[in-house]
Amino acid sequence: AGVHGTFFVVATGYNEKYLPLLTQAAAAGHQIALHSASHEYSDIYRSSAAYWKDIALLKERIAPYVDAENIRYLRFPGGSTNTVSRRYGGKEEVTAKGYAYVDWNVCAEDAVGGKPSAGTIFRNIVRETGEQTQCIVLMHDSATTHTTAEALPDIIQWYKDNGFAFLTVAQAVPLPTT
Repeated sequence: AGVHGTFFVVATGYNEKYLPLLTQAAAAGHQIALHSASHEYSDIYRSSAAYWKDIALLKERIAPYVDAENIRYLRFPGGSTNTVSRRYGGKEEVTAKGYAYVDWNVCAEDAVGGKPSAGTIFRNIVRETGEQTQCIVLMHDSATTHTTAEALPDIIQWYKDNGFAFLTVAQAVPLPTT
């Protein structure tokens, strides 16, 4: 559809076999960004040091496929407003280190359980977009969220029909000045 997205990557054991796809995604114009190596809240949100250890492991795991050291965008597991990322001052620390953290304002609700249908995912996005004119849409790609990919053509067409332009996060969100 000529749309480029931003992929916030998780590099846990079960998806390591898919990491080589990052090279192809980046070459196609998609943005690769950081999410978590483990996605285990109890581990990564124990402390600031634990969080940065997880990010370092993520960068190590994706480095064979993309320029991991120059990735400056990340998304906190659970978002920046969750209590565990706030507990240690995560937002301020991330910004001070020259990263931009990204949150969403539209959620497909595709990872909340129950394996929603493509139609439900589409309706969730339309409903949450509402009257907003700038949206960062959260969607997931995993073994349990395959219907998100099925919904994507209709989602893209709906946004196009409603006058939206498509940008990667790097095109839409400036990096902090340090």
